[in-house]
Amino acid sequence: MAKEITTIGVMTSGGDAPGMNAAIRAVARACAYYNVKCIGFYRGFQGMIDGDYCVMNARSVRNTISRGGTILKSARSEEFRTPEGRKKAAAHLKEIGVDAMVLIGGDGTFRGGEIFSKEYDIPVIGVPGTIDNDIAGTNYTIGYDTALNTVVDAIDKIRDTASSHDRLFFIEVMGRDAGFIALNSGVGAGAEEILIPEEDLGLDRLLESLKRSKRSGKSSSIVVVSEGDKIGKNVYELADYVTENLPDYDVRVTVLGHMQRGGSPSCFDRTLASRLCVKAVELLLDGEKNVMVGLLGNKIETTSFEKGLQEGHEINKELLRISDILST
Repeated sequence: MAKEITTIGVMTSGGDAPGMNAAIRAVARACAYYNVKCIGFYRGFQGMIDGDYCVMNARSVRNTISRGGTILKSARSEEFRTPEGRKKAAAHLKEIGVDAMVLIGGDGTFRGGEIFSKEYDIPVIGVPGTIDNDIAGTNYTIGYDTALNTVVDAIDKIRDTASSHDRLFFIEVMGRDAGFIALNSGVGAGAEEILIPEEDLGLDRLLESLKRSKRSGKSSSIVVVSEGDKIGKNVYELADYVTENLPDYDVRVTVLGHMQRGGSPSCFDRTLASRLCVKAVELLLDGEKNVMVGLLGNKIETTSFEKGLQEGHEINKELLRISDILST
């Protein structure tokens, strides 16, 4: 028989993502609705280790749904990777009576949660919050839609300058291990070429694509580069290579960086966070554990941590084909 859940903890971990506050709000208010105590831990797993927490209720999360970042802060904890660190975290949970946890973050968060739950038999539900959209078991992660819109808006502005000065811009976006932001924003913003970690297109193809653009009459071009792309060591090396081999191009580089993580979340991310986190609380109250919640189709479904972390989330290669056609 599952233990009765009277207190649920919530934390955000890893890189921040727009919509994390909407997720925290949904956990706190779902707990209030079901008459369950809610504890928020600051700085992710490190807050669990240090006993750094606050009691949350429906009013403590007012006016947070539109805020970017995370009111509970976020961090990566090296100490939690050790058995000693996890032992401290478990002791603090027991001390304040936390029966179960909702973990909002990415694959590193879920790995830590899975190990912790197995070691100390604490029910854990994962909620995917990362702009990279690289978690299996969900079509979309919290923050991804907002980041995409931020990137497309930036590319649209840069294209104005590219067109005015007949320039080629390399625009680097986030995505060390996954090209979802680069691929989708590149298609959405009409980029001439998109470079992602999943597809090593090679320098020769890049040069040929840019030559083809010149021959077709284009006086400016946009190349969207995921930061994890393997063609060159970095986006600046790519730009130098193109400058050496295609001297007719006036090449510039823009790195969008952490602006992609910030800002008020889109309506989609607010709604997604709300749906996933209400479901997470309900699953814990129903005795579920060691799963993540995700949006598949238009339904909230669960996936085991083990399956989600093993399978990964595949890139949509159809979009690469579409990009080739539309960049003609």
